Amino acid sequence: MAHVFSSAAELLAAAGTDLGTTDWLEITQERVNLFADATGDHQWIHVDPARAKDGPFGGCIAHGYLILSLVNHFLPLLIHIDNMKMGVNVGTDRVRFPAPVKVGARIRGRGEILKVEALGEAVQSTVRVSIEIEGGDRPGCVIDTISRYTFHSTAPAVS
Repeated sequence: MAHVFSSAAELLAAAGTDLGTTDWLEITQERVNLFADATGDHQWIHVDPARAKDGPFGGCIAHGYLILSLVNHFLPLLIHIDNMKMGVNVGTDRVRFPAPVKVGARIRGRGEILKVEALGEAVQSTVRVSIEIEGGDRPGCVIDTISRYTFHSTAPAVS
């Protein structure tokens, strides 16, 4: 269940918060093939199970950028901003791929709010999302994602 923040003050106080984990998601060959089609990256280690079986990973692996893109799936499952006027993806500080994710593996997101700062009327957060591999000792991807939010005013209307 996502951690919910309803105001700038709540989010500003959340630096260091462990957001826990999401449910598991299986990486299927179909998902890998669709990503290959979308990006034009049809390298055999991703899309040719027969050849990949004898390759360095013993089977097909997901594209690193596919696993990275799944942060968009996991992040809203880890953190939810209520009372938001607008939210934008600012970018990332770091992205790493410590371990390959084999087709058939299950992955999940683990989140931690690293930093939160006020920028004028906006609040900017840096959330580290580690994409864990079930049974693995290293994550498939670690990304420090930066988001900026503005909130609706909670002040009562003046009559």
